[in-house]
Amino acid sequence: MKLLVPDHVAFETTIPGVVVVPFDPTVPIPDEHTDAQGLVGWGMPNELFADAASRLGRLEWLQLLSAGSDAALAAGFRPEVAIMSGRSLHDAPVAEHALALTLAAARRLHSLVRAQIGHRWAGEFGGIQPEPSPGLFSTLRNANVVIWGYGSIGSTLSPHLIALGADVTGVATRTRTAGDVQVVTPAQLPQILPSADVLIMILPSTPQTDGALDADLIAALPAHAWVVNVGRGSTIDESALIDALRDGRIGGAALDVTVQEPLPPSSPLWDLTNVILTPHSAGGRPLGAAELIEENLTAHLRGTPLRNLVTPRREA
Repeated sequence: MKLLVPDHVAFETTIPGVVVVPFDPTVPIPDEHTDAQGLVGWGMPNELFADAASRLGRLEWLQLLSAGSDAALAAGFRPEVAIMSGRSLHDAPVAEHALALTLAAARRLHSLVRAQIGHRWAGEFGGIQPEPSPGLFSTLRNANVVIWGYGSIGSTLSPHLIALGADVTGVATRTRTAGDVQVVTPAQLPQILPSADVLIMILPSTPQTDGALDADLIAALPAHAWVVNVGRGSTIDESALIDALRDGRIGGAALDVTVQEPLPPSSPLWDLTNVILTPHSAGGRPLGAAELIEENLTAHLRGTPLRNLVTPRREA
Protein backbone atom coordinates (compact mmCIF):
# COMPACT_ATOMS: atom_id res chain seq x y z
CA MET A 1 0.00 0.00 0.00
CA LYS A 2 1.36 3.41 -0.98
CA LEU A 3 0.54 5.99 1.69
CA LEU A 4 0.95 9.69 0.94
CA VAL A 5 1.81 11.73 4.02
CA PRO A 6 2.36 15.54 4.05
CA ASP A 7 6.05 16.31 4.38
CA HIS A 8 5.50 18.36 7.54
CA VAL A 9 3.85 15.42 9.38
CA ALA A 10 6.26 13.15 11.24
CA PHE A 11 5.13 9.60 10.52
CA GLU A 12 6.94 6.31 10.06
CA THR A 13 5.55 2.79 10.22
CA THR A 14 6.77 -0.77 10.31
CA ILE A 15 3.47 -2.21 9.06
CA PRO A 16 4.40 -4.78 6.38
CA GLY A 17 3.56 -3.76 2.84
CA VAL A 18 3.04 -0.05 3.60
CA VAL A 19 5.29 2.42 1.79
CA VAL A 20 5.18 5.96 3.19
CA VAL A 21 5.70 8.67 0.54
CA PRO A 22 6.10 12.28 1.76
CA PHE A 23 4.47 14.93 -0.43
CA ASP A 24 4.11 18.71 -0.50
CA PRO A 25 0.45 19.42 0.41
CA THR A 26 0.60 22.94 -1.07
CA VAL A 27 0.96 21.72 -4.68
CA PRO A 28 -0.86 19.05 -6.71
CA ILE A 29 0.17 15.47 -5.98
CA PRO A 30 2.79 14.36 -8.56
CA ASP A 31 1.51 12.10 -11.32
CA GLU A 32 3.79 9.25 -10.26
CA HIS A 33 1.94 9.04 -6.93
CA THR A 34 -1.65 9.14 -8.14
CA ASP A 35 -1.73 5.35 -7.70
CA ALA A 36 -1.67 5.78 -3.91
CA GLN A 37 -4.25 3.84 -1.91
CA GLY A 38 -3.85 5.92 1.25
CA LEU A 39 -3.68 9.65 1.90
CA VAL A 40 -3.17 11.74 5.04
CA GLY A 41 -4.87 15.10 4.61
CA TRP A 42 -3.39 18.05 6.48
CA GLY A 43 -2.50 21.53 5.25
CA MET A 44 -4.11 20.99 1.83
CA PRO A 45 -6.08 23.89 0.32
CA ASN A 46 -9.63 23.02 -0.69
CA GLU A 47 -8.80 23.06 -4.38
CA LEU A 48 -6.04 20.48 -3.84
CA PHE A 49 -8.43 18.19 -2.00
CA ALA A 50 -10.65 18.37 -5.07
CA ASP A 51 -7.65 17.73 -7.31
CA ALA A 52 -6.70 14.67 -5.26
CA ALA A 53 -10.28 13.40 -5.38
CA SER A 54 -10.29 13.57 -9.18
CA ARG A 55 -6.82 12.10 -9.77
CA LEU A 56 -6.27 9.44 -7.09
CA GLY A 57 -8.25 6.70 -8.78
CA ARG A 58 -7.05 3.88 -6.49
CA LEU A 59 -7.56 5.73 -3.19
CA GLU A 60 -9.24 3.64 -0.48
CA TRP A 61 -8.39 5.43 2.77
CA LEU A 62 -8.19 9.12 3.73
CA GLN A 63 -7.10 10.12 7.22
CA LEU A 64 -7.71 13.79 7.98
CA LEU A 65 -5.79 15.47 10.78
CA SER A 66 -8.32 18.28 11.04
CA ALA A 67 -11.21 18.08 13.47
CA GLY A 68 -13.57 19.16 10.70
CA SER A 69 -14.11 17.14 7.54
CA ASP A 70 -16.13 19.62 5.47
CA ALA A 71 -13.39 20.32 2.90
CA ALA A 72 -12.76 16.64 2.23
CA LEU A 73 -16.46 15.81 2.05
CA ALA A 74 -16.99 18.59 -0.49
CA ALA A 75 -14.01 17.51 -2.61
CA GLY A 76 -15.84 14.70 -4.39
CA PHE A 77 -13.97 11.57 -3.33
CA ARG A 78 -15.47 8.32 -4.61
CA PRO A 79 -17.93 6.58 -2.27
CA GLU A 80 -15.45 3.69 -1.92
CA VAL A 81 -13.05 5.95 -0.01
CA ALA A 82 -13.22 5.68 3.78
CA ILE A 83 -12.71 9.16 5.29
CA MET A 84 -11.70 9.59 8.94
CA SER A 85 -11.52 12.90 10.79
CA GLY A 86 -8.86 14.06 13.24
CA ARG A 87 -11.42 14.43 16.01
CA SER A 88 -9.72 14.63 19.44
CA LEU A 89 -6.33 15.67 18.01
CA HIS A 90 -7.13 19.35 18.54
CA ASP A 91 -9.07 19.18 21.79
CA ALA A 92 -6.37 20.63 24.05
CA PRO A 93 -5.02 23.37 21.72
CA VAL A 94 -8.47 24.64 20.70
CA ALA A 95 -9.76 24.54 24.27
CA GLU A 96 -6.70 26.51 25.39
CA HIS A 97 -7.26 29.10 22.66
CA ALA A 98 -10.95 29.44 23.52
CA LEU A 99 -10.03 29.99 27.15
CA ALA A 100 -7.43 32.58 26.14
CA LEU A 101 -9.95 34.50 24.03
CA THR A 102 -12.53 34.39 26.81
CA LEU A 103 -10.10 35.68 29.41
CA ALA A 104 -8.79 38.33 26.99
CA ALA A 105 -12.36 39.59 26.61
CA ALA A 106 -12.98 39.59 30.36
CA ARG A 107 -9.73 41.43 31.12
CA ARG A 108 -10.22 43.76 28.12
CA LEU A 109 -6.82 42.98 26.68
CA HIS A 110 -7.97 44.15 23.24
CA SER A 111 -8.52 47.67 24.60
CA LEU A 112 -5.29 47.60 26.57
CA VAL A 113 -3.28 46.57 23.50
CA ARG A 114 -4.82 49.41 21.50
CA ALA A 115 -3.81 51.82 24.26
CA GLN A 116 -0.29 50.37 24.32
CA ILE A 117 0.09 50.84 20.56
CA GLY A 118 -0.97 54.47 21.03
CA HIS A 119 1.50 54.95 23.92
CA ARG A 120 -1.45 55.73 26.19
CA TRP A 121 -1.64 54.74 29.86
CA ALA A 122 -5.19 53.35 30.02
CA GLY A 123 -5.92 54.45 33.57
CA GLU A 124 -9.61 53.75 33.20
CA PHE A 125 -8.79 50.03 33.27
CA GLY A 126 -6.48 50.22 36.26
CA GLY A 127 -6.79 51.18 39.90
CA ILE A 128 -9.96 50.53 41.87
CA GLN A 129 -12.53 48.54 39.89
CA PRO A 130 -16.02 47.42 40.92
CA GLU A 131 -16.47 43.68 41.05
CA PRO A 132 -18.46 42.58 39.21
CA SER A 133 -18.23 45.53 36.82
CA PRO A 134 -21.74 46.77 36.02
CA GLY A 135 -22.77 46.25 32.41
CA LEU A 136 -19.55 44.42 31.50
CA PHE A 137 -18.34 40.89 31.18
CA SER A 138 -15.29 41.23 33.42
CA THR A 139 -14.78 37.88 35.15
CA LEU A 140 -15.45 34.17 34.87
CA ARG A 141 -16.40 34.06 38.54
CA ASN A 142 -20.14 33.28 38.64
CA ALA A 143 -20.34 33.84 34.87
CA ASN A 144 -22.82 31.88 32.77
CA VAL A 145 -20.95 30.35 29.84
CA VAL A 146 -22.78 28.54 27.06
CA ILE A 147 -20.77 26.21 24.81
CA TRP A 148 -22.62 25.53 21.57
CA GLY A 149 -21.17 22.43 19.96
CA TYR A 150 -20.47 20.47 23.11
CA GLY A 151 -18.25 17.65 21.94
CA SER A 152 -14.71 16.60 22.76
CA ILE A 153 -13.31 20.15 22.60
CA GLY A 154 -16.11 21.53 24.76
CA SER A 155 -15.67 18.79 27.34
CA THR A 156 -11.94 19.57 27.44
CA LEU A 157 -12.61 23.29 27.87
CA SER A 158 -15.40 23.19 30.45
CA PRO A 159 -13.34 22.04 33.47
CA HIS A 160 -11.02 25.03 33.03
CA LEU A 161 -13.97 27.43 32.91
CA ILE A 162 -15.53 25.77 35.96
CA ALA A 163 -12.22 25.94 37.86
CA LEU A 164 -12.26 29.72 37.32
CA GLY A 165 -15.76 29.94 38.77
CA ALA A 166 -18.03 29.76 35.73
CA ASP A 167 -21.31 27.89 35.39
CA VAL A 168 -21.22 26.04 32.06
CA THR A 169 -24.12 24.86 29.93
CA GLY A 170 -23.47 22.75 26.87
CA VAL A 171 -25.56 22.73 23.70
CA ALA A 172 -25.56 19.65 21.47
CA THR A 173 -27.90 17.43 19.50
CA ARG A 174 -29.17 15.54 22.55
CA THR A 175 -29.90 16.40 26.17
CA ARG A 176 -27.65 14.79 28.77
CA THR A 177 -25.59 15.43 31.86
CA ALA A 178 -21.83 15.35 31.25
CA GLY A 179 -20.02 15.57 34.59
CA ASP A 180 -20.73 19.03 36.01
CA VAL A 181 -22.28 20.27 32.76
CA GLN A 182 -25.91 20.10 31.78
CA VAL A 183 -26.18 19.68 28.01
CA VAL A 184 -29.33 20.90 26.27
CA THR A 185 -30.48 21.04 22.65
CA PRO A 186 -30.43 24.12 20.36
CA ALA A 187 -34.19 24.40 20.79
CA GLN A 188 -33.51 25.74 24.29
CA LEU A 189 -31.12 28.49 23.19
CA PRO A 190 -33.81 31.24 23.23
CA GLN A 191 -34.39 30.45 26.90
CA ILE A 192 -30.75 30.23 28.05
CA LEU A 193 -29.04 32.94 25.97
CA PRO A 194 -30.66 35.93 27.78
CA SER A 195 -28.71 34.99 30.93
CA ALA A 196 -25.43 34.15 29.16
CA ASP A 197 -22.29 36.17 29.79
CA VAL A 198 -20.33 34.30 27.11
CA LEU A 199 -21.41 32.15 24.17
CA ILE A 200 -18.58 29.93 22.89
CA MET A 201 -19.18 28.48 19.44
CA ILE A 202 -17.45 25.19 18.53
CA LEU A 203 -19.74 24.06 15.72
CA PRO A 204 -18.55 22.26 12.58
CA SER A 205 -19.42 23.51 9.11
CA THR A 206 -22.41 21.58 7.79
CA PRO A 207 -25.56 22.59 5.89
CA GLN A 208 -27.42 22.37 9.21
CA THR A 209 -25.05 24.75 11.04
CA ASP A 210 -24.78 27.38 8.30
CA GLY A 211 -25.70 30.69 9.95
CA ALA A 212 -26.85 28.85 13.07
CA LEU A 213 -26.20 31.90 15.26
CA ASP A 214 -28.63 34.17 13.44
CA ALA A 215 -29.97 37.65 14.10
CA ASP A 216 -32.73 36.39 16.40
CA LEU A 217 -30.36 34.41 18.63
CA ILE A 218 -27.85 37.27 18.71
CA ALA A 219 -30.70 39.54 19.82
CA ALA A 220 -31.43 37.12 22.66
CA LEU A 221 -28.00 37.78 24.21
CA PRO A 222 -27.70 40.49 26.87
CA ALA A 223 -25.90 43.71 25.97
CA HIS A 224 -22.74 42.77 27.90
CA ALA A 225 -22.36 39.24 26.45
CA TRP A 226 -19.44 38.14 24.31
CA VAL A 227 -19.45 35.68 21.43
CA VAL A 228 -16.34 33.51 21.07
CA ASN A 229 -15.99 31.39 17.91
CA VAL A 230 -13.34 28.68 17.56
CA GLY A 231 -15.47 26.43 15.33
CA ARG A 232 -16.21 27.55 11.78
CA GLY A 233 -16.97 31.05 10.53
CA SER A 234 -19.95 29.89 8.49
CA THR A 235 -21.87 29.02 11.67
CA ILE A 236 -22.51 32.70 12.44
CA ASP A 237 -24.56 35.18 10.43
CA GLU A 238 -21.61 37.55 10.14
CA SER A 239 -23.63 40.52 8.90
CA ALA A 240 -26.02 40.24 11.84
CA LEU A 241 -23.08 39.93 14.22
CA ILE A 242 -21.40 43.03 12.79
CA ASP A 243 -24.62 45.02 13.14
CA ALA A 244 -24.99 43.97 16.78
CA LEU A 245 -21.34 44.78 17.54
CA ARG A 246 -21.52 48.16 15.81
CA ASP A 247 -24.72 49.10 17.63
CA GLY A 248 -23.45 47.93 21.03
CA ARG A 249 -26.22 45.36 21.35
CA ILE A 250 -23.67 42.79 22.56
CA GLY A 251 -20.45 43.30 24.47
CA GLY A 252 -18.06 41.97 21.86
CA ALA A 253 -16.82 39.06 19.78
CA ALA A 254 -13.58 37.08 19.88
CA LEU A 255 -13.26 35.31 16.56
CA ASP A 256 -10.65 32.77 15.49
CA VAL A 257 -12.66 31.99 12.35
CA THR A 258 -14.61 34.09 9.86
CA VAL A 259 -16.84 33.39 6.87
CA GLN A 260 -14.08 34.35 4.45
CA GLU A 261 -10.49 33.47 5.31
CA PRO A 262 -8.17 35.27 5.24
CA LEU A 263 -10.48 38.03 6.42
CA PRO A 264 -10.61 40.71 3.66
CA PRO A 265 -9.06 44.08 4.55
CA SER A 266 -12.44 45.66 3.77
CA SER A 267 -14.24 43.77 6.55
CA PRO A 268 -15.70 46.01 9.28
CA LEU A 269 -14.54 43.47 11.86
CA TRP A 270 -10.97 44.83 11.67
CA ASP A 271 -11.93 48.25 13.00
CA LEU A 272 -14.62 47.46 15.56
CA THR A 273 -13.14 48.19 18.97
CA ASN A 274 -15.13 45.40 20.64
CA VAL A 275 -13.67 42.65 18.44
CA ILE A 276 -10.69 40.35 19.02
CA LEU A 277 -9.41 38.57 15.90
CA THR A 278 -7.00 35.67 15.60
CA PRO A 279 -6.10 34.06 12.24
CA HIS A 280 -7.65 30.59 12.57
CA SER A 281 -4.85 29.73 14.96
CA ALA A 282 -6.71 27.79 17.65
CA GLY A 283 -5.75 24.44 16.16
CA GLY A 284 -2.81 23.71 13.89
CA ARG A 285 -1.25 21.28 16.37
CA PRO A 286 -2.72 17.79 15.88
CA LEU A 287 -1.57 16.09 19.09
CA GLY A 288 -1.27 12.33 18.70
CA ALA A 289 -1.50 12.41 14.89
CA ALA A 290 1.02 9.62 14.30
CA GLU A 291 -0.78 7.32 16.71
CA LEU A 292 -4.15 7.93 15.02
CA ILE A 293 -2.69 7.31 11.56
CA GLU A 294 -1.08 4.07 12.72
CA GLU A 295 -4.26 2.90 14.47
CA ASN A 296 -6.54 3.53 11.50
CA LEU A 297 -4.03 2.22 8.98
CA THR A 298 -3.79 -1.04 10.91
CA ALA A 299 -7.58 -1.25 11.22
CA HIS A 300 -8.02 -0.64 7.51
CA LEU A 301 -5.62 -3.40 6.54
CA ARG A 302 -7.21 -5.81 9.01
CA GLY A 303 -10.76 -4.90 8.06
CA THR A 304 -11.63 -3.86 11.62
CA PRO A 305 -13.61 -0.72 12.67
CA LEU A 306 -12.00 2.65 11.96
CA ARG A 307 -11.80 5.43 14.51
CA ASN A 308 -13.48 8.77 13.69
CA LEU A 309 -15.04 7.33 10.54
CA VAL A 310 -16.95 10.05 8.67
CA THR A 311 -17.99 8.20 5.51
CA PRO A 312 -18.32 4.41 5.70
CA ARG A 313 -16.77 2.86 2.63
CA ARG A 314 -19.39 1.56 0.24
CA GLU A 315 -18.98 -0.86 -2.60
CA ALA A 316 -19.41 0.78 -6.00
